[in-house]
Amino acid sequence: MSQEARKLPYGDGRDALLAAVLDVVAEKGLRGATYRSVATRAGVNHALVTHHFGSMEGLLAATMEWSVQRSIEETGLSGIADFDGNFADTLIATVSAEPELQLFQFQMILESRRNPQIRAMVERLYANYVSTVEDALTRRGLDTRNEASLAIFAALDGLMLQFLTISDPDRIRAAVIQVGRLISALEAANGTTEKQAEK
Repeated sequence: MSQEARKLPYGDGRDALLAAVLDVVAEKGLRGATYRSVATRAGVNHALVTHHFGSMEGLLAATMEWSVQRSIEETGLSGIADFDGNFADTLIATVSAEPELQLFQFQMILESRRNPQIRAMVERLYANYVSTVEDALTRRGLDTRNEASLAIFAALDGLMLQFLTISDPDRIRAAVIQVGRLISALEAANGTTEKQAEK
C-alpha cells in the first residue's frame, strides 16, 4: 500500500473511491471503471477497492446507493410536492454543479439491459426515487394511485437526461415547471373526487 493511502483516514479512502467512480464513468463510460482507473483517480492503492467493497460490482452497487441518496438530498426531490420555480432552480443548479451523479446513474441504467446484476441495482434506484416522490405527494394528501408518482418522476428523469445532453437550461427549467402542473392536476382531481364522495 502506498504511503498516501496509509495516511487516509478510514472514511476518506472509501469516500474517495465512491467519488472516483463517478468521475471515471462520466469521462470513460462504465467499461472504463476498473480497479486501477478508479484507484488512480481516488489517489489510493487499488487494493482498497477489495478491502472496502469486495469487488468492482460491490463498488458499483455502493456508488449507486450513494449517488441516489445524494441526488435526493441535494435536488430537494422529497419536497417535490411543493413544486415551484425554486424547485426547478435547485434541481438544475444541482445537476449543473455535479453532472457526474446523474451521468453515472444513466450509464448504469443503460448497462442494466446487458447485466442482470446491474439490473437489480437499477430496479432499486428507481424504487427509491419513485417512493420518495410518492411519499412527498402522500404528505400533501394527494392520491398517488394509477402510478402518478412514477409518471412525475419519469418526466423529471427524462428532462434531466436531455439537460445533460442536448438541451439548454432555460427550456429545461420551463419544462420542469410544466411538470409541476401535473401535481396541480392531481390536486384538482382529488378535490373533484372528494366533492363527489360527499354527495
